Amino acid sequence: MLKKAEDYVRTIPDFPEPGIMFRDVTSVLQDPDGLQVSIDGIIDMLKGVDFDVVVGPESRGFIFGVPVAYELKKAFVPVRKKGKLPCETIEATYDLEYGTATIEMHKDSIKPGQKVVIIDDLIATGGTIEAITKLIEQLGGEVVKICFLMELEGLEGRKKLAKYNIDSVIKYPGK
Repeated sequence: MLKKAEDYVRTIPDFPEPGIMFRDVTSVLQDPDGLQVSIDGIIDMLKGVDFDVVVGPESRGFIFGVPVAYELKKAFVPVRKKGKLPCETIEATYDLEYGTATIEMHKDSIKPGQKVVIIDDLIATGGTIEAITKLIEQLGGEVVKICFLMELEGLEGRKKLAKYNIDSVIKYPGK
C-alpha cells in the first residue's frame, strides 16, 4: 500500500540556516511510489477543473507539471530563466530574498482565452508564481488553478496569490 506524499519527503533541520526545516523533494523523486503518489495527488486536485494548458516553472515545475499534462492530455508550457527560450518572449522580474530574478515565456505559448493551471513543487513566499500569473494574464490566459506538491504556510505565499484557487498536496505549518 502506498503511503501519503509527505511520508516520502526528507526533512533536513537547520538547512540552509539554523531554524529552517528544509523539505527535500529529491527524496520523493527517488522513490517510485513517492513520485507516483505525488503526481496522483496533483492530478486529484484537478478533478472537475476545466483547463487547456499546464504551465510549470523551471525546473521542478517541469518535473511535476509534465506528467500531469501528459496524463490529462493537456499542453505543457515551460517558464524559464531569462535567456533560455529561443523564440520571442515576454518577461517578468520579481524579488528574491537577496536580489531579483527574471523569468520568460514564449509570446505564442498561451492563446487569449485559454484556461491555465500552474504546477510547481513548492510555494514559499509566492513571488515566482505571482510573476508567472502576470505573464499568463498579459498573454490573455486565465489562471484557473495553482497546484503545489508542498506548501510552507509560515511564509504566507498564499497572500500574494489570494485571488487564485490554490491547492497543495502537503501543507507544513512552519517555514
